[in-house]
Amino acid sequence: MGIWQKELSIGLLLFLVVSIIGGMTGLFMPLVLVLTLGMLMRQLYQINRFERWIRTGGRTKYPKTSGVWEEIYYHVYRIKKNEKKRKKKLGKMVDQFRQSTEALPDAAVVLGANDEIEWANKAAREVFGLQQSDKGQRIPNLIRFPEFIRYLKSGNYNEPVILPSPINNRITLAVRIITYGAGLRLLLAQDVTQLKKMERMRKDFVANVSHELRTPLTVLKGYLETLQDMDDGESPLLTTSFQQMQGQTERMQHLVDDLLLLTRLETQQKKAECVNVSALLDQICKEAETIHGKASAPARIELSLESDVNIMGEEQELRSAFTNLLGNALKYSPDDSVVKVRWYRSSDTIMLDIEDHGEGIAAADIPRVTERFYRSEVKRIKKVGGTGLGLAIVKHVLMRHDAKLNITSELGKGSCFSCHFPVKRVCH
Repeated sequence: MGIWQKELSIGLLLFLVVSIIGGMTGLFMPLVLVLTLGMLMRQLYQINRFERWIRTGGRTKYPKTSGVWEEIYYHVYRIKKNEKKRKKKLGKMVDQFRQSTEALPDAAVVLGANDEIEWANKAAREVFGLQQSDKGQRIPNLIRFPEFIRYLKSGNYNEPVILPSPINNRITLAVRIITYGAGLRLLLAQDVTQLKKMERMRKDFVANVSHELRTPLTVLKGYLETLQDMDDGESPLLTTSFQQMQGQTERMQHLVDDLLLLTRLETQQKKAECVNVSALLDQICKEAETIHGKASAPARIELSLESDVNIMGEEQELRSAFTNLLGNALKYSPDDSVVKVRWYRSSDTIMLDIEDHGEGIAAADIPRVTERFYRSEVKRIKKVGGTGLGLAIVKHVLMRHDAKLNITSELGKGSCFSCHFPVKRVCH
């Protein structure tokens, strides 16, 4: 028999007894009233005991009782016990998480919705100088570098921000923020001091070697020109050797010039002036037509200036980037094909498209063509010379102008190189 059936049976039995006695004595209503008050007082007493037990958190053994109230006490006690087990298990998981993150070599800081510090591991306390008492403090009040504050407010966390450690400027950190949960963010900081040092050494090495090569190249080029002037043409082998040496010397000269240009792009401070892009493109196209075109052939370059918008930037850098893109399009397409150059403005960007109908680029090569010295393994109809640094120069110039390079290409049909400049670069 269920507990509720038992309670109901007892209630009915008591009511039956009261009814019999009340019928015999004529006191039915008073006896029913006494029974009702008795049962009500009993329930109030049980409620009071239950409230006192719950008030203490139900930590002690529940009081002895019977009937429905015993079942209620038992179920609540079991729920509390299961909850205690879950809390203990969760506590172990939290402890394991904290121990593992404490052992991480990278700094980790959990930030709340208002940039306040929720938790930080040992590495974060070491590189940022955080203390246990800093919990609840806003991170911008403790890491006051302007570039970090701009990065934090921007909401664009695709790329890390590079900054020195607040307590040791010899340590360079790459700081990245990852969003998760409801308004929570995880700040990760990696020590990239050695990587930056190696990168700086690489830049210095390339710059020094390139600079030192200019003098011997100039001397070699001068002597070769003198020997070529002295050549009477009687020895075909000698003449051919001089021509090949001259060609390789010029190739080496272009390579050194490109390496020095890349070094300047990586190290020099940005300069800004209002550049008349339309006039610049018109001049570049005329120069390219003179160099690559033929007197008897129709014009190869089709220039379309659909906007007269100017942009803030460095004219010589933009000239170098646009010249490389146009030169590549002319070199890697048939001599009788047209290269389209289009300068226009869309709703949220200013664009330069250079489109050719050449051999195209394989999809696997597109992500790598802007790497230094990268040459795609394509069988070409004609041999094309170059230093392999042109698109690397384009990439660095566009980065310095907050622009992006998009490449769309299909083998055998041609390529389109699009330079996307942000609207904030527009000037008058």
